[in-house]
Amino acid sequence: MTPLRHVLFLFALLLISSCKAQTGKTSTRAASARLQTGAEQMNQFLPLLKGKRVGMVVNHTSIVGNTHLVDSLLARGIAIKTIFAPEHGFRGQATDGETIADGRDTRTGVPIISLYGKNRKPAPEQIDSLDVLIFDIQDVGTRFYTYISTMHYVMEACAEQKKPLIVLDRPNPNGNYVDGPVLDPKFQSFVGMHPIPVVHGLTVGELAQMINGEKWLKNGVTCPLTVVKIPAYNHRLPYRLPVPPSPNLPNQQSVLLYPSLCFFEGTIVSVGRGTDKQFQVIGAPENPAYGKFEFTPTDKPGAVNPPQEGKRCYGYDLSQAEPPTNGLSLKYLFEFFRKTPDKTKFFLATNYIDKLAGTDEFRKQVLAGKSEAEIRKTWEPGLNRYRALRKKYLLYP
Repeated sequence: MTPLRHVLFLFALLLISSCKAQTGKTSTRAASARLQTGAEQMNQFLPLLKGKRVGMVVNHTSIVGNTHLVDSLLARGIAIKTIFAPEHGFRGQATDGETIADGRDTRTGVPIISLYGKNRKPAPEQIDSLDVLIFDIQDVGTRFYTYISTMHYVMEACAEQKKPLIVLDRPNPNGNYVDGPVLDPKFQSFVGMHPIPVVHGLTVGELAQMINGEKWLKNGVTCPLTVVKIPAYNHRLPYRLPVPPSPNLPNQQSVLLYPSLCFFEGTIVSVGRGTDKQFQVIGAPENPAYGKFEFTPTDKPGAVNPPQEGKRCYGYDLSQAEPPTNGLSLKYLFEFFRKTPDKTKFFLATNYIDKLAGTDEFRKQVLAGKSEAEIRKTWEPGLNRYRALRKKYLLYP
């Protein structure tokens, strides 16, 4: 082969390879765009609602196209008697941790019962008059995101009152991997209710089946459960959320960074609450050595009294960075810890980090100077057991 023909041949191979790669990317994006959620499979669950008194566990993410699921079902003659609202409220506008009050939806007149605050589990009298409940809320795939804790308590109430629950499944934007320490039951809380890793790799429908199958509800009761699946979905498909899942996860970048950055909520480091780049910037006050990027958290809707309010924070802007998509990144946590002058004050005195990590071992390991590799090695036995357990409940490849 002459040198010129050799060059042309190599160029052709590169062109074919590039076309295949671009076709693969386009195909993946197109497949993701075509995904239909469980809520869009109305032919599967409408027959279960006809003539029934229905309770809805929903929020602003519960949409069908451009219409809220509640409005779609009311338009089809379904008798919706009660709306149960999780953290951030029915319209998704409340601040993280803010107590949600009961009320009435101004658009439909349907009564709203808050499941965030003192009442996290529907009381018997609140579901006694209902025939069936629906859960349709977009999750982001982390153990400490409280929508799945709300689902747990709804399942428990349904199990105890023998009320059927229909879970309308939605894709998990962080569903292609599992990572992090598995929760020690001694550290169970509303931001960690199940012995699963920080990133659990399940849809809410799969997790609901696991909760039932592993008898994790109080007294080992099981919920009469129906999961409406997502056609053509698999855990490798990237999924861009159509609406922000909560006030401080405003875009896809924040959703993908959230699993790695949420540990900072148990430290002196701000994750950008009170800015317009929530979970996309990180920084701590007083020490410019943390990083060149500067921001100052302020009190604003969706971020009332944010951590480090009014203090100039130094750190990094990750809004344009490549987010980790195959595992947790602890890079920045270790960097901030290393640069903190008084390391005994890096973690908050409340030890909230232990609830987020699901164990006190992580905090103790960091303080003891363990490397990321050493810490990850201690996660592996629990992760291996969990991966085997997860296989039993997967609805999608």
